[in-house]
Amino acid sequence: MAKGRLIVLTGPSGVGKGTLLQSLFARHPELYLSTSVTTRAPRPGEIHGQHYYFVTRTEFERMVAEGDLLEWAEFAGNCYGTPRRPVEEQIQQGRWVVLELELQGARQIHKSFPEALRVFIMPPSLTELEQRLRNRGQDTEEAIVRRLKTARAEIAAVDEFDFQVVNDDLDKALHRIEQALFMPIASGA
Repeated sequence: MAKGRLIVLTGPSGVGKGTLLQSLFARHPELYLSTSVTTRAPRPGEIHGQHYYFVTRTEFERMVAEGDLLEWAEFAGNCYGTPRRPVEEQIQQGRWVVLELELQGARQIHKSFPEALRVFIMPPSLTELEQRLRNRGQDTEEAIVRRLKTARAEIAAVDEFDFQVVNDDLDKALHRIEQALFMPIASGA
């Protein structure tokens, strides 16, 4: 059986992680995207077990206490985490599991799963990132300022990652991610 692998994809809010992941999974359906647990309420159209596992804070705290999460963090009053069992089961079955995480979660994974491949998605510039955040039309001015401040701190940690990919062009960035994931194995065979 092929050996499973854990892949962590990290980058600032607005850098295009979600769009890149959609394209990556369309081209590589053999990859498995881990579904996170959250204490926040579902947004319109979100389905329990597909977009997130929606749990109460008490349930989440129990999962933390019992070691059921590979990583977890609290953002804006809500908790988010990666369930341990499904990830480990998929890896044992030889699947490659992809986690889309913030920097804090990526650091936790590196401690508990040091063999995970860590890919950091960079914006072409902070100016471009700000424009993308504004174009989304989802955030208040205060939220945009906060996201940009967080992005600066995240970008400062880029050297902690195995690969850095600048998302300046979707197709080129996707190709660079595929190279990071698949080329080292092909060349080592």
